[in-house]
This record gives sequence, structure tokens and C-alpha cells, in this order.
Amino acid sequence: MSTHTTATRRATTGLRVAVVGGSLTGPTTALLLLHAGFDDVTLYEAAPASAPLGGGLIGVEHSSLDILDQLGVSQHEFVRYNSETVMDITVCGRRRGSEHRHLYAGRNTTWTLLHQALTRRLPTGILHTGKRVTALTSEHDRPLLHFADGDTATADLVIFADGRASTGRRLLDPHRQLRYAGYVAHRGQSTTTESGLRDFLRFEPTDSGMQFNVAPIPGGTDWTFYLGATPAQYIDFFGAAPARRVFALPQHVTHAARAAVDASAQQYLPDEQAALVHNTTSRMAAAVMDIDPPNRMVWPVGTGHAVLLGDALAPVRPHTARGANNGIEQAAGLTAALSQHRKYGADLTTALHGWQHRYLPAAVAAVQLGPQLGRQYGLGV
Repeated sequence: MSTHTTATRRATTGLRVAVVGGSLTGPTTALLLLHAGFDDVTLYEAAPASAPLGGGLIGVEHSSLDILDQLGVSQHEFVRYNSETVMDITVCGRRRGSEHRHLYAGRNTTWTLLHQALTRRLPTGILHTGKRVTALTSEHDRPLLHFADGDTATADLVIFADGRASTGRRLLDPHRQLRYAGYVAHRGQSTTTESGLRDFLRFEPTDSGMQFNVAPIPGGTDWTFYLGATPAQYIDFFGAAPARRVFALPQHVTHAARAAVDASAQQYLPDEQAALVHNTTSRMAAAVMDIDPPNRMVWPVGTGHAVLLGDALAPVRPHTARGANNGIEQAAGLTAALSQHRKYGADLTTALHGWQHRYLPAAVAAVQLGPQLGRQYGLGV
């Protein structure tokens, strides 16, 4: 009976799709495909179900918000503060100076809220956790995924949406290596709420080469402190080199890292923001990384294909606010291209390359924008 069901499903959709990566872009891609009528979709996540996953504040632009709306993911589930205001505040001698207000064309949320909203919609049996991809080969001319636990899985199309340290990018585009930009996004979420805080605030101490961002989240305040660090300092702070540990969880944050962040807060930030940092017990960090711009998004594997999406394709500096947006928009475009193949018999290879032609320039532009913004803020090498 199981064999008959599988055969029927393949005949119906004509495409078996494997999505690799269970953060934000992967679940979004899987949901878009299911919503479009593809019923042979499997989502693989390397971390076990019990692994602590999490992230800080992220900006979601109107284009991405509309895509989520079309999936039935309503904003009230993951947007708790409707402010569009971004306030740039200069700081001199630890005192607030001039303020410049502008509006963000989107809404802020947290990784946790959006991830929960997405994954609760995944049908039972779609998501497989603890499946770390180690290789991609072909069998009978179809892509074949190999996992660390010894399992394999075949597909017609493999979609790698597995983040900045992407295994897919290492397998498909190995010459594009991450390189450290020379500074760190130190992050914390405090249960303390600053009085009257409703907007996204960006503090810029003058002539210091650092930046401090703060915004309200449910139950407290989210902050990010961008500070320079040499590769040797990064190892001292987090126990491994930046390219090896691009994201430091609370257990990786050493006393040396905490002391350095506290000292910078005390030296450069106004009293209220410095106290916010000092009073945050659990902290994380992310190395700010660069990469060469991509020149393709699609690869042939036997008679099938593999593609890279979002940060797996082109991780961007956080100042661009394009990481999640790139992934969501590329996933929607890919679904549209695949739908033309499924519904009307459009040539699959041509459809995929048409999608690449449409979305690759924006990915390249976002990669190039990051270092420009870093120099503007006095951050990076």
C-alpha cells in the first residue's frame, strides 16, 4: 500500500523535492511548495529536535510579509510591535546627541517567533531532524543525499537552505569560502524593558567604530553590540575561529567575551543602555562574515538539479537586513518557476535558469552592500 501511494504521489506532482535546512528559509520553501500543490516534499534539518535553536531580532520587508500572508501566516503571530520607526542616535561622551528618524519598509520580529509560526504549519512527517547532509551524489541519474547517520535519500530537486555555514554551498560551490570581516555582533535578550521603548534604536558612538542596536521584544529587550575583534580575540572569546564557529551559543561565550562587551558598554554607551548590557545574563554572538558574490544558483546533478537559497547562497552582513528577506523572496520565485513546470509542462532546466536570472542580481547586490555599510559605520576590515 505504501509503494502504491508513493507511486501515485510521484505521478501527481512529477517532482520529488528535498529541502535542506530547518531555520527560516527551509520551512518557508517547504510550505510554499506544499501550498502550490507539490505533495512530495521533505524537509531535512541537521540539528536534533531537542537542540537549542534561536536568534535575535530580524527585519521582514513588505515583499516578504506579503509572501507569508499568502501562506496564511498572519502578522499578529510574529509581529508584536507595529512600529516602523528607526531612530539613529549619535553618542558623544556617553551622552545622547542628535537623533535622526526614518521609517523601515517592513516590520521587526524575532527568529523564534517567526520560526514557531512557520514550523507549526508543517504537516506531520514533512520535517526530519537530526539529518546532517555529508555528500550529494547521483543514483540512477537522480540526486542522492547522504546523511551522517548513514541514510540516503533521492530527489529530483535538492534545495539547500542551510544557512551561512551551508553544507550545500561547500558541496556545490566550494571555491566561495566565508571570510571574517573583523567584527562581531554580540547579542543579548534581557527581561528588562527600557521605559517607553517601542521603536528600533541605533546608537552610534562617535569616532569609535562600533554600533549598538536595541528594540523591544515580547517580555523584554533585544540588543546587538557590534564590536571589532581580531581573529585571535575571537578564539579567546568563543573557543574557535570565526569560520569554524560563525554563531556562538551561550555556552560558547567566555568570561573574556563578557568582560570585553561590558567594558565597551561602560566606556561608550549612555547609562541606560550600558546597564541593559550589564544586566543581561545569557548572551550569544555571531561573527560578521563576507563571501565572494555568487555567479550561479542552479547546478545539474545527473538529470536532476540542486539549488542554493538565502544565506546558503550568499550570506550578507546583518546591517543590510536582507538575510531572511533574500531567502523568502527567492523561495517564492522558485516556487513560481516550479509551478510553471508542474502545471504547464515548462522545461524544468529553463525554468530554473529563468529564476536564477531574475534573483541572482539582487543576491549579488546584497553581498556587495554589506561592506559598504560596514565602512559607513566604521566597522570591519
